[in-house]
Amino acid sequence: MPDQKIKTIGLMTSGGDCAGLNAAIRAVVSHACQHYGWRVMGIHDATQGLLARPLDYEELTTSVLTGNILRLGGTILGTTNRGNPFSYPMPDGSKRDRSGEIIEGYRMLGLDGLIAIGGDGSLAILQRLADQGGIPLIGIPKTIDNDVPLTDYSIGFTTAFNTAVEALDRLQPTAASHDRVMVLEVMGRDAGHIALNAGIAGGADVILIPEIPYRIEPIVQKILALREQGRQHALVVCSEAARPVDGSAVRQKVDGGTRYGGVGHVLSEQISKETGSESRVTVLGHVQRGGTPSPRDRILASTFGVHAVDLMAQGKTGRMVAWDKRGVVDVALSDVVGKTHSVDLGGTLVKTARALGICLGDE
Repeated sequence: MPDQKIKTIGLMTSGGDCAGLNAAIRAVVSHACQHYGWRVMGIHDATQGLLARPLDYEELTTSVLTGNILRLGGTILGTTNRGNPFSYPMPDGSKRDRSGEIIEGYRMLGLDGLIAIGGDGSLAILQRLADQGGIPLIGIPKTIDNDVPLTDYSIGFTTAFNTAVEALDRLQPTAASHDRVMVLEVMGRDAGHIALNAGIAGGADVILIPEIPYRIEPIVQKILALREQGRQHALVVCSEAARPVDGSAVRQKVDGGTRYGGVGHVLSEQISKETGSESRVTVLGHVQRGGTPSPRDRILASTFGVHAVDLMAQGKTGRMVAWDKRGVVDVALSDVVGKTHSVDLGGTLVKTARALGICLGDE
């Protein structure tokens, strides 16, 4: 039986943006309002909306249930991946625990539960807030990296992966026309799912992922072997956090800190030097986050949104919706937070890549 005490729920998107978030928002609002008769309060900019005074939110009604929202990239609620409320950066440079203010904001809105769409980092913070404040919480996984554990897919991955494949499809003809080695750097902070999937689908000759530290020698040998076979061009795909066996991942200084990125340029220079081939680099960057969500991401987001609302109605909180064995399931958030879903080095895709003769940088 549905929980009759629920009248109003909160909904937020947190962490980095990706395609498919608006489809999930649409599904939550549609099911909550039309099936259960609840009110849905959309909280702006993740937990920032609950920190703001006055609170920064809007009521989401069936007026947002247009066909267009399903096709929109990004998130109509806004999001942020900065400002950990348990160690919040203050203007004077100090850090303060502001978790109590967020819980207070939740109470001020009169919410009976919270549905949060986020990645591994966001869900960990929100789970901690929920435990501290006694907040009924349901998580919906989203990340282009697809590194949230206990789900086969997260919202945003398929669109990002499709974008990388499209880039390879465009790079191959120009590589062949000019006898060049084209290096494509894709996102992948801790996991190489985008690079591995896109590399196989896009016909890459070399795929480098964070889980397999690489040596330049096998990469050079692969390119030279292609040349001996009569092919003067090659495609290399690398995750931004790919690293050599004897070194660390390349990082760049940004906004007072550092971020992964630049390994594509390093590899391009090494390949040119060692093989004599002309090489060019393309860094996809945030192009992978934007754009119209793929049909698969729209279906996944819609399914996740509906199931999240049903879990809330059933009082089954502290859960995350997930995709497993061709269907939607749910798992305990406590089994998700603090963990990551890396590429399985003994799994099907790695075996497929090796069987196709793709160099993974280690042999």
